[in-house]
Amino acid sequence: MENLNAAGFPVLSLITFLPLAGVVFLMTLRGDDHAVARNVRWTALWASLITLLISLVLWVRFDLREPGYQFVESVNWLPDYGLGYRMGVDGISVLFVLLSTLLTPICILASWDTIKDRVREYMAAFLILETMMVGMFSATDFLLFYIFFEGVLIPMYLIIGIWGGPRRVYASLKFFLYTFAGSVLMLLALLAMWHQAGSTDITVLLHTPFSARMQFWLFLAFFASFAVKVPMWPVHTWLPDAHVEAPTAGSVILAGVLLKMGGYGFLRFAIPMLPLASAHFAPLMFALGVIAVIYTSLVALAQEDMKKLIAYSSVAHMGVVVIGIFTFNIQGIDGALFQMISHGIVSAALFLCVGVIYDRMHTREIARYGGLGDRMPAYAFVFMLFTMASIGLPGTSGFVGELLVLVGAFQVNFWLALLGSFGMVLGAAYMLYLYRRIIFGQITRPDLKSILDLTPREMAIFAPLAILTLWLGIYPSSVTNFFAASVSAMVDNHAQAMNVAAHAIKLAGAAP
Repeated sequence: MENLNAAGFPVLSLITFLPLAGVVFLMTLRGDDHAVARNVRWTALWASLITLLISLVLWVRFDLREPGYQFVESVNWLPDYGLGYRMGVDGISVLFVLLSTLLTPICILASWDTIKDRVREYMAAFLILETMMVGMFSATDFLLFYIFFEGVLIPMYLIIGIWGGPRRVYASLKFFLYTFAGSVLMLLALLAMWHQAGSTDITVLLHTPFSARMQFWLFLAFFASFAVKVPMWPVHTWLPDAHVEAPTAGSVILAGVLLKMGGYGFLRFAIPMLPLASAHFAPLMFALGVIAVIYTSLVALAQEDMKKLIAYSSVAHMGVVVIGIFTFNIQGIDGALFQMISHGIVSAALFLCVGVIYDRMHTREIARYGGLGDRMPAYAFVFMLFTMASIGLPGTSGFVGELLVLVGAFQVNFWLALLGSFGMVLGAAYMLYLYRRIIFGQITRPDLKSILDLTPREMAIFAPLAILTLWLGIYPSSVTNFFAASVSAMVDNHAQAMNVAAHAIKLAGAAP
């Protein structure tokens, strides 16, 4: 293997494929059903925890001044066709790798007592999902990225379809068809770019000039794939159904990581590779982002199911991310990245909060609850912390990302910033509505009078998420320092491409 990372060890490949080794091991476990289920849980947990510990090498050894890829691995696969196994992370992707390795053991712990059927297959699906997520964020070859990007669908489809709610088959099929249909167009775009550049190496494609006409069609193909993943209005309708039917851990990983795949795709491919088309379509993206912020926030206000309310809030938050990405300035893109990381932590915690009381009462209807603050004070505190972070209260991670996006949007257009800021106002409305209905008031239902507060296992699940939510709100530069160099280089390259295009148009207009 050539061009290994600075430590002389293929750490990214190890992080990517170690969960698969855990799958192989847990498939060999034998014994009575109870013992096997216990051993499978511990095997999956240890595999994910070891992966998390190894991934911290990326955090410790990452060079904050370097805008390019680090920990690079490269092996030629089909050199005559420019295809190869290429891995690496820059300031944009490294944090998503760490987010994926953090949430996987949390999901396994959250499923510890709630999943009793087919435990082996369930844990295997989550470990395979972790491999696909880490591989997707680490791939620096477009074909390899596409393989991992599509591979994520399979374990998620099974998690929803087998261990989900009453309408799980409908929800999983809708999830798969929506996301797969758009990705086929991205495959066509990949083939067109490979034909033009002679390689699928992302670093080569970044420096390959595509004509304005070709950029136009390539951007539409990327939009078809990434807009569904974000998800943007109006192709967001698969998300509420998937969240409602998915098991709690499935919702955590879906909101925490999978929704970031669309925003990551725009930042990795659309903006740097297709600068002219990105600028051309920016007004459309702003319009769709604003509609998502306002419309889905209003829809969230009308929900009676806790999971649906939080699912629609995710669409609104990702609308803010889209606005930030297409401002093409440092503040906007920094804000979009920070918002994605923050949303991955906060929304995951909110779905875990719903899962806590669903496991006890087996209903997600808001009207079935009320007065839980009397019986569950620890739960009320934890739920309040993540509710405030979702709203964007200063001192929490939710505030920093939205503030930076609004600053970036203000540089583009005052009305864009004003309309985008409605998300914070409406977010406060639906999240406080949810919190008031569940936590405050008097307990009127007899079955709620014996409900138990958080267990030590549940406290252990929430603890790292709570610490990160407060840490990022108080010390945001601990995250922004990672992507500062990469974002600065991206913005400079985009501005340079626009200046060259403007100069070419000026020369063409002056020609006799």
